[in-house]
Amino acid sequence: MTNIAPTGDVDETSAARMPVLLDELDTIVDKLQDAGFTGLSDAEVDEAGVRIERAIARLTYTGNQQIVEADQRDLPRKSGYRSVIDYMKFRLRMAYPGKRLKQTRATATYPDFTTGQPLEPTHPALAEAFADGRVGTAHVHAVLDVLDQIPHAVEHDVLVAAERQMAEIAVDHTPADITALGARLLAHLDPDGTLADDTDRKRRRNLSIHRQRADGTAKMTANLTPELLARVTMLLAVWATPGMNNPDDPDSPHGSIEDADPDAVAAAAERDDRTPAQLNHDAFNALLKAVFEDGLLGKSHRGLPTQLIIKADLDDLRREAGFATTAAGTLIPIPELIDMAADAQLWLAVFKDATAVPLYFGRGKRLATREQRLVSFARPDGESCSTPGCDLAAAHVEMHHAQLDWADGGLTDITDLAPACPKHNRMVGNQPGGYTTRMVREGPDEGRCAWRLNAEPGAPPNPERINRRPDLPRRFAEHLQQVRTEIYGPDTESGDTPRLHLREVIDLRGATPVELVVASALLNHAYGHSE
Repeated sequence: MTNIAPTGDVDETSAARMPVLLDELDTIVDKLQDAGFTGLSDAEVDEAGVRIERAIARLTYTGNQQIVEADQRDLPRKSGYRSVIDYMKFRLRMAYPGKRLKQTRATATYPDFTTGQPLEPTHPALAEAFADGRVGTAHVHAVLDVLDQIPHAVEHDVLVAAERQMAEIAVDHTPADITALGARLLAHLDPDGTLADDTDRKRRRNLSIHRQRADGTAKMTANLTPELLARVTMLLAVWATPGMNNPDDPDSPHGSIEDADPDAVAAAAERDDRTPAQLNHDAFNALLKAVFEDGLLGKSHRGLPTQLIIKADLDDLRREAGFATTAAGTLIPIPELIDMAADAQLWLAVFKDATAVPLYFGRGKRLATREQRLVSFARPDGESCSTPGCDLAAAHVEMHHAQLDWADGGLTDITDLAPACPKHNRMVGNQPGGYTTRMVREGPDEGRCAWRLNAEPGAPPNPERINRRPDLPRRFAEHLQQVRTEIYGPDTESGDTPRLHLREVIDLRGATPVELVVASALLNHAYGHSE
């Protein structure tokens, strides 16, 4: 297996050759792409695929050693990044930097802090197979997932043998096979489940909500501790009974079966055709709805009401199609939103000629008001933190004095405020590794917040960037219109989208407590207009 030389002892000739070798690699890749596979025999195409995948694995291993070297030199901090994860995500543009760093720490060769000599990788057998290209990234992660489940009470020699066994399995099997065979190995190591203790259970506890699918649904996975499992099973026993909490049955009793009319439950159960899994889902939904209605979540969170806050495009509401967005970042189909609004205390945020709520305070206030936060959320790019690459939803952000920091004389005016998550808001400053921000005052990005990561003096400056996540729907609409024009010809309809000035504010007179805010997207491009 190839080891990297520790920093300070690198062979000068080898170091000087690295840029040349990378140029040669680019040339070879270009030639491979130009050559193609059409002129090869079946056997040659097959062999080419095997060799290319092996080369990709070897290059990934080599790339991991670059991460080690960059980390040892403190290169991420010098470039302005707060962590090696941020360096990998933004500078190296890695899709899953956390998983890649875990892979690196398990298989890469690190230098000893005392002697500078290379240390053996954490999982040497797996690292050797990875460096040789006999296993790929997915195989490595599958092996690590298995090894992470070994109880910490297992003896060291057993751990070493298990690592060698899993590396051997990885060479000849698919990632799915590794998981299945790993489960069998785990059963062999702890057949009675007696080695796992409370430490292992706490280490493995998790609950993850995955990204929404195209249809708006999302998957939730969890490893529950015995304590939480006991509570969940009791909840399902009294809330997930057939006939209870059925959203498709207006006569279905809601809440706990212990508080329901037995005859009504029996009648609803006769009509109930839900699966056990659907019963569980609806029980959780009913419980959380009750929690919201009872105010158990508190009155506010980061200046926003602790209730469902949703914005939708006015055109989508009219045609009852498309998606609305919650302050927590969830997409809700418009028909479901209308059903939810029917039972809600509705606070409809309509942007029109009204002066009930001021949005400009100058130096009179330091913190943004609730109304300013609602208007910020309602604008087209207000769904998440304005920092490029950050997707933390509006429910978790703060209002950042983006044009000029409050301590430097900044104003609490809606035109100078931008949403920023606590992490990135604290990173604003003049020091290397911090951010410099400004509000764009003209052009297509007028009203948006631009962020620049500060590098150390003498280092190449980082570019100014804007969070482009909110632009996706608009850009798709533009591409779609272009495609339709190419196919069907120019669109004969015309008309400009209404634009509103920011001194036009929400009419909140007589508003009831907020449970649902349906905000029109008529603020499109309005930010920056203050006349």
